[in-house]
Amino acid sequence: KSSPNHIPHPLPLSLSHTGGGGGGREKNPSMATIVNTTEEEPMLAVVRSTAQLAWADAGPEVADPEVARLCAEAQQHLLAGRWLDMATLMLASADLLLLSPSAPDKAADLECILTVICNLVTMAGSEDEALEIAKLICAKLTHQPPADKPTLRIKVLFSLYNLLPSLSGKAMVYRKALEVAAAAAGKAAADCVVPTFKNIDAFVAYWGIGKPEQRELFLAITRILKDHKGMTKDYFKFLNKYLATFDGSAGDADAIAAAKEEAAAAIVEFVKSSDLYQCDLLDMPAVAQLEKDDKYQPVYELLKIFLTQRLESYLAFQTANSTLLQGYGLVHEDCITKMRLMSLLDLSGHCSGEIPYSAITKALEVIGLPCLPIVVHLI
Repeated sequence: KSSPNHIPHPLPLSLSHTGGGGGGREKNPSMATIVNTTEEEPMLAVVRSTAQLAWADAGPEVADPEVARLCAEAQQHLLAGRWLDMATLMLASADLLLLSPSAPDKAADLECILTVICNLVTMAGSEDEALEIAKLICAKLTHQPPADKPTLRIKVLFSLYNLLPSLSGKAMVYRKALEVAAAAAGKAAADCVVPTFKNIDAFVAYWGIGKPEQRELFLAITRILKDHKGMTKDYFKFLNKYLATFDGSAGDADAIAAAKEEAAAAIVEFVKSSDLYQCDLLDMPAVAQLEKDDKYQPVYELLKIFLTQRLESYLAFQTANSTLLQGYGLVHEDCITKMRLMSLLDLSGHCSGEIPYSAITKALEVIGLPCLPIVVHLI
């Protein structure tokens, strides 16, 4: 037996694949090391191969007994069906490989090794045992230095996702993949997970996870999207999803206090956006709490101005809070443009038939100035 000479980049299992295999294949899948297993059980071959690589610098007098000991221990676990112990042993071997300076291609070797280890979840005697094995693998992959091969680790986690039978286990592994992507803080890692976000509602329904787990999931996604170029609309969307998980009940009292920063961020994103003129933020308990918060009260006031008042109120606010607006990256001229358009929309909703010219000039704060060019610009 031998492992395949390439491993596709799998995506999380979609609802349409509940009875089948994993997700898509990269156009240019990365190459993985071929571990020559001959007639040996692949798991034993991996243990032997990694042990030999890890102890290669020690000399045969030291290396041979250690390799033999590890292989014998693996053989015992295999015969007894102790898959959790086997996973622990194999993951330790992977650590030795990472630390070995003589390993020829650590990334490719690690990918091959972890792929074999992931298959242990399919051999476990129960879903609980499979989940424990998955937790060990996740711990190994998430406790690496953030910049150390994040795309490879995400790839392995997605492979593990597709192998796990437990829906709660799948949700846990997916969150760990997001954790790796967020910690890496790089475009390549983010690009591995961002395409899956379009299916997140289907995933949530498929996993059957509750509000606390959804909250954790949406928060992790916002942290990935926050600095991802060209994803501001999605960032605002998932901020809303996160904030909507708080219903203001007594059980949310502690957790909702931790959402103030995200609530303020959602307000800022709404104000910044040039094509968002309606939102439900004022109705969300997580946002409403800002009204009585010393730090974020002005941000909440700004939201109320944009959603319920007109340009004159914004201009008065800006005069008193120009430093705050600059601190949030809000451009005064852009805010005026948006506020004028929202004032026009509000005016049209309160007037029947034709809107008097005087009402328009007052709403746009252009009394004594030509009004038509401004209206044309807004349109």
